Amino acid sequence: MKNTILFLCILFTQTLGAQTFSTKVIPAAEIVDEYYNLIKNKRVAVLVNQTSVIHQTHLVDSLLHRGINIVKIFAPEHGFRGTENAGEDVKNSVDVKTGLTISSMYGATKKPTAESMQNIDIVLFDIQDVGARFYTYISSLQYMMEACAENKIPMVILDRPNPNGFYIDGPVLEATNKSFVGMQAIPIVHGMTVGEYAMMLNGERGLNNNLKCNLTVIPCKNYDHSVLYECPIAPSPNLKSASAILLYPSLCLFEGTVVSVGRGTEFPFEMWGHPDFKTKTFSFTPVSTSSAKTPVLENKVCYGVNLHFPAKTILQLLKKQMRLSYLKSAYAMSADTAHFFNDFFIKLAGTPTFKQQIIAGKSEEEIRNTWKSDIAKFKKIRKKYLLYADFE
Repeated sequence: MKNTILFLCILFTQTLGAQTFSTKVIPAAEIVDEYYNLIKNKRVAVLVNQTSVIHQTHLVDSLLHRGINIVKIFAPEHGFRGTENAGEDVKNSVDVKTGLTISSMYGATKKPTAESMQNIDIVLFDIQDVGARFYTYISSLQYMMEACAENKIPMVILDRPNPNGFYIDGPVLEATNKSFVGMQAIPIVHGMTVGEYAMMLNGERGLNNNLKCNLTVIPCKNYDHSVLYECPIAPSPNLKSASAILLYPSLCLFEGTVVSVGRGTEFPFEMWGHPDFKTKTFSFTPVSTSSAKTPVLENKVCYGVNLHFPAKTILQLLKKQMRLSYLKSAYAMSADTAHFFNDFFIKLAGTPTFKQQIIAGKSEEEIRNTWKSDIAKFKKIRKKYLLYADFE
């Protein structure tokens, strides 16, 4: 399974029961001629991580080799090299290989300061997102757009496909529950690439103080929202496979509960469990690892559900929806329902209503019906900013 993240980016055409190979997508970063003239002879800052590659070479190395004057690296959650744990502060530092200054966007400050934006002519963004509202790369994107707007610096986004971009689902965030894991009134699964999302932030005045960023989006080639994209590099330390990325919108909600999603195992986000769920025959034990230094339920035997299956199987299991039955089942099995949820759950869900529905034992259909109106409104807004053919 570890080797699967090294495979070439492949597109699978979505059908109800099977997958067929389709044309290979070309991320915008690889189409250098499309953006080279925008950045040549300029002082360039980059907001990038380990996914920012042109074929097998990091974007920073590729552009430096072509004579582009990169003056600074901004690093999101998990850091420039993608090795920091979830929630762990990223430190300001210097990249050993290039000697470039690395300015953290996930530590004492999450938004670049005016001082950190000095002596920059243009900002280049290239990060692989996974299409979930609580995945923080789009929050860093928003803060960088705001910093660029405030300092009158243009920004170029090198777009990448959304591996969960073939459906929309989940409750829409309510403004009172805004946080770094949810900054906009969008569903959990929003079905947009980062380029489309950035255009929506601009167009719908989603930036702070109604700012508008001088934005250019370089689109991917051979991509649309009816296909599934398999990432060639793990977008973060605990999303190690295509299956984990597909399951992430459903399982990340467990991070707002007492349940483990397998951090500290070989296959995080491909299982869930708790020591109390002894009626389940599958078990795992989270331990401290380089990608999960202090995992939930560390060194405790957890019983639960194994979802370590090929991506094609996961697709058929999910049926283009978040799987709510996992959360419902875990709550029903919990011996201490009063302490099942923690304070983080509402931030992840974006609304307290979802928690109340789980407690009340509402069916998946009943819960999903309460999202329909808000999702329909979101779809109308989203449609205005799509760069690629939609899945409907």
